[in-house]
Amino acid sequence: PFSKRNGLFLLQTFYMSKPIEGTFPPPFATYINKVNEDVLADAFKNQQELIASFFDSIPSNKWDYAYAEGKWTMKEMLQHIIDTERIFAYRSLCIARKEKQSLPGFDENEYADNSNAGNRSWQNLVEELKLVRRTTEILFESFSEDILHQSGISNNNPVTVNALGFITVGHINHHVGIIKE
Repeated sequence: PFSKRNGLFLLQTFYMSKPIEGTFPPPFATYINKVNEDVLADAFKNQQELIASFFDSIPSNKWDYAYAEGKWTMKEMLQHIIDTERIFAYRSLCIARKEKQSLPGFDENEYADNSNAGNRSWQNLVEELKLVRRTTEILFESFSEDILHQSGISNNNPVTVNALGFITVGHINHHVGIIKE
């Protein structure tokens, strides 16, 4: 089946169900469980409005706010969301292209400490998130069902492309929940 988006007909290939245990590292179940949809394409589609509006709605007096000593500011959290989305998309691409090496992990706190997020405008960070998400969606739209089933090694753990898609969506849901708290 095909769908039309931006004047182009795209093969609908990422209609995969939620990943099953064993197709992702156990700690990532937290993110997968934060995805309400059972189909990856629906999860990406339904999160579009959240990304389009939620971060724009955060008041300016909260942008440099951290809820406790040593915790990330909102800007640092948003930069973390962007960085993580890029890393998950990269891992998905590598596994889709049958990379045999274990993909590296990353220290999220080290990344945050070196992100320069505090010197960026909130609007610039939000714009970057929207653009990064759009490229993630395009990447996943390009994957066939066979590619989504492919498994690779990330941070010395097996994971499928499909699982990485659900983890990507769930990661944002996780952080939105923290922000709302």
